[in-house]
Amino acid sequence: MPKVGMEPIRRQQLIKATMAAIDEVGLAEATVMRIARHAGVSAGIISHYFGGKDGLLEATMRQILTDLNNAVSIRRHALEDDSPRANIGAIIEGNFDRTQVTGPAAKTWLAFWASSMHKPMLLRLQYVNDRRLYANLCHQFRRVMPRNAARNAARGLAAMIDGLWLRGALAPEGLDAAEARHLAHQYLDQLLAHHGCQQPASISEPY
Repeated sequence: MPKVGMEPIRRQQLIKATMAAIDEVGLAEATVMRIARHAGVSAGIISHYFGGKDGLLEATMRQILTDLNNAVSIRRHALEDDSPRANIGAIIEGNFDRTQVTGPAAKTWLAFWASSMHKPMLLRLQYVNDRRLYANLCHQFRRVMPRNAARNAARGLAAMIDGLWLRGALAPEGLDAAEARHLAHQYLDQLLAHHGCQQPASISEPY
């Protein structure tokens, strides 16, 4: 009989092992057996907790999305200034948090994006994540811009964040998160200045 309280520990162990396996050999070669070896458990445990590799990949992406939401929330709750500029800046910082840009996380994200085109559940997660980012940005821009301008600004900044992340993740040297944050903040300031929003200069510190 499994020890009480072991299930969440075991699930986290398997999620970390999945990311490690994807980082090592890619999604296609990250077999159930390889993941189980990384976790130091039998392959049957994966079926027991997740129903197989697809269920484990879904759980892994849900964990990364939870880490992303937490990274943004922590920064927004720590703000002393509730301005749109400060809130959007926190969203930028959270999207380039360590939990999102390390090798295992970055490669798992890439695998997720590619697989979501063929797996409905992963596609739904991708859609929810995209809509959340757009809605949060649009809400803040709407505080200082007309509706259509706010929507366009939100689409543009969301594309900027995703594009910087993707190009960095695919670069041989890896993602320079500090530079990506700096460029995203610059673009945000340009958007606000274009609409006559006077905002203090942004300062992007590494996290």
